[in-house]
Amino acid sequence: MATIKNVEQEVFDFYNAGVEKERLKRGIGKIEFERTKEIISRYLLNTKQVIYDIGGGTGEYARWLAQLGHEVHMFELAPRAVEHAIELQNHTEFPIHSIELADARAIFRPDESADMVLLMGPLYHLLDKDDRIDALKEAVRVLKKDGVLIVAVISRFGSTLWGLSVFGQKNDLIDEDAFMEMVQRELTDGQHIRPEQYPNFIARAFFHTPEELKAEIEEAGLAYEKTLSVEGPIWIVPAFEQKWTDKNSKERLMKIAELVEEQESLLGMSPHMLAISRKL
Repeated sequence: MATIKNVEQEVFDFYNAGVEKERLKRGIGKIEFERTKEIISRYLLNTKQVIYDIGGGTGEYARWLAQLGHEVHMFELAPRAVEHAIELQNHTEFPIHSIELADARAIFRPDESADMVLLMGPLYHLLDKDDRIDALKEAVRVLKKDGVLIVAVISRFGSTLWGLSVFGQKNDLIDEDAFMEMVQRELTDGQHIRPEQYPNFIARAFFHTPEELKAEIEEAGLAYEKTLSVEGPIWIVPAFEQKWTDKNSKERLMKIAELVEEQESLLGMSPHMLAISRKL
């Protein structure tokens, strides 16, 4: 059984190795990026806002928000991701206001100092519910009253659906015992344990159901509004790469994702979900 220290080191090493570089610019990460920006945009005001991007990776969302004129502060646990985000500051006209190392459970900012908080990854790797609640409560602390919190989680069914989508075409992982043991554990209690055979899979994580996400947000004292699917079902398109480069096809795929984003029966089919809530 892996110790807490070993689990934390696995997650730290995974992100410190640079996996977030360009991730949102390839494969289905392109859907995630476009759809997430679309959803966040609905909650932005026309006036300049103070936004905390907690778990900001290499700063893709933070740079986009800064370009829109907002004062963005980015917090990230992996030093190399922070270094890369800082390096990219030299290549943009609208830099991120501040970039610093931080744990999502301890953000060095005053109470009620942000208009919006993004938690776009920390809940993936906080395996214990109490730790996830702590991260949510820290977001509540720094958020202004009636401020918006947008939380991203990975779906309980992501690995299983991906394995099925490529079964017999790109690979036969479903036939491999290690993969089946992995998804059986995920489907049973949400705990993702990466087998040694698949070093490129995401590090140790917790995968949510929509119901668990809502319950955790409410337990943290937030006013839950809704959960939206990010990619929805469009990521399963066999010819995705080809269709995404076609303007008309891309628009239709994005429209389908939007049309079903609140359909409860399809939420778990999306690799990522975003929950919207406000500080009371």
